[in-house]
Amino acid sequence: MMRSSNLLKGCVLILGLLLSQLSFADRFSDVEINKLKLSETSYMLTGSGGNIGVSAGKDGILIIDNQFAPLSGKIIATLSGIQPGQPKYVVNTHYHGDHTGGNNLFGMNSVIFAHHNVLKRLAGDTSYKAAGLPSVTYHKGTSIHFNGDTLHLLHMGPGHTDGDSVVLWEDKSVIHMGDLFFKNRFPYIDLKAGGSVKGYRDNVAAMIRKINKDTKVIPGHGELASRNDLIRFKHMLDKSINWMESKLSSGMSLEQIKLEGIPKGKIDWSWSFITEEKWINTLYQGLKQ
Repeated sequence: MMRSSNLLKGCVLILGLLLSQLSFADRFSDVEINKLKLSETSYMLTGSGGNIGVSAGKDGILIIDNQFAPLSGKIIATLSGIQPGQPKYVVNTHYHGDHTGGNNLFGMNSVIFAHHNVLKRLAGDTSYKAAGLPSVTYHKGTSIHFNGDTLHLLHMGPGHTDGDSVVLWEDKSVIHMGDLFFKNRFPYIDLKAGGSVKGYRDNVAAMIRKINKDTKVIPGHGELASRNDLIRFKHMLDKSINWMESKLSSGMSLEQIKLEGIPKGKIDWSWSFITEEKWINTLYQGLKQ
C-alpha cells in the first residue's frame, strides 16, 4: 500500500508540473513579436517581457535580451524576417527571466555576454542549462564590434540589480537601457538582488549624459523612447527619493507613510506590476538607514 501511495503521489506531482508548464506556454499563445526599424542595422522587438534590441547586417545577428522561453520560436521567426540565420551573439542586460528565458535555446548557437553577477545568479537556477549560461562575462564592461557599429556594454554598479548592463551604440544612435528604464512607469528595483534606489537614479543620470536628443532609447519595458523621456523618468526618481527622505527624516513609519500615500498629482506613475504601494515599499526599504 505504501508503494502504491508513493507512486500515486509521484504521478500527481508529474501531472501538476506538466499542467503548470502547459499553462505557462498557453499564457503566451496569443503574443505577437513586433519589430520596429531604428536604423539600417538596428531594430527593437516587442512582445511579452523585456524589449529586445537587434543588430543585423553583414556580420550576422546580435540580440539584446530574449524575453520568455515559450516565445523563442516567435522571436526566431521575426528575426528571420529581418535576415536569415541564428543570432551570433546574445547580450543579457540582467538575470530576470523575462529577459533571459530564451537563453537555453539561443545559447545553443550563440555566445552569451553578461555581467559576472548574471552568470552567478543564472548558474544557481536549475532551469538554465549549461548552454544557457553566459560564456563571456565582464566587470565594468566590454565592446562588441559588429555590423559596422561598436556596441559598448556598460555596467555602472548596483541599480535595478547588481548585474545590470546598458548597451550603447558608439555613434549614440541607439541605447538599450534594460530595466534601468521603464517608460512612464514606476520601475522595479530588485533590492534582494543587489539593487539600489539611489544607484538606479545615478545610473540613469549617467546614461542621460552619454546620449543626445537624437538617440533612440529602448526601455526595458514600454514603447520606444527619447532622451527627453529618460530625463522625465529621472525627474520622477528625484521627486520620489526626495519625498521619501522627507518622510523618513520626520520619523514616520512605513505604515504611516502608506496610509498618507503619495500626494495626488505629485508622482503618478503606477501600473499593474508596480503600484503606488509597492513603490512606497521599495523607496522605504531602499532608503531607510
